[in-house]
Amino acid sequence: MGMVKDALKSVFKTITILSRPYFSLEENELKFKVDTDSFYKYPVINVETKTRYDSYILEAYTLSADSIYLEYIHTDSDVCWNGQALGFFISLLKEKIRAKKMDLLEKFEFSHYEFLTYKIDDSYILNIIYIYEVNKEIFVIDKKSELYENLLRNFKKDYKYEYEKNKDVSLDINISLVKNNAMNSYFAISN
Repeated sequence: MGMVKDALKSVFKTITILSRPYFSLEENELKFKVDTDSFYKYPVINVETKTRYDSYILEAYTLSADSIYLEYIHTDSDVCWNGQALGFFISLLKEKIRAKKMDLLEKFEFSHYEFLTYKIDDSYILNIIYIYEVNKEIFVIDKKSELYENLLRNFKKDYKYEYEKNKDVSLDINISLVKNNAMNSYFAISN
């Protein structure tokens, strides 16, 4: 009887660990799942959030905080993307910031994370962190490279950021795939 009970506890613990989100926002702190037992926490101040609505969405918001901009999208289970979500996000970003060119300088992929560094019009750097879960997409733009660099080191211990960090990018980023879905059809009900 004890073996069965221990096996059930082990299965329950495994399911609980696997079901933990890779990203959460709690009391002015972004929390990123690094592995089954640890999280990287990043404090945010001067937070402004906007709830986003669309008929295909269960929950969505954008968050602006100092040098961070984030979009969180949780789609309904019967919704599918009409292309690659990250590609849609980068295209919308390029359009909204009126960039003539975005040169990809580096890209790393780990589990549910993608880390990308872009040089924008040969003048400044934007770092993008893309996190995907079941029916959830999280896009983070880091203008000062701090979150990007520190979170990436949790996956690649020997990582060294080799690009010039932005001193002051007064770029007002206010984009949303959810807000623009009606015009661009990023996602819809799956057939």
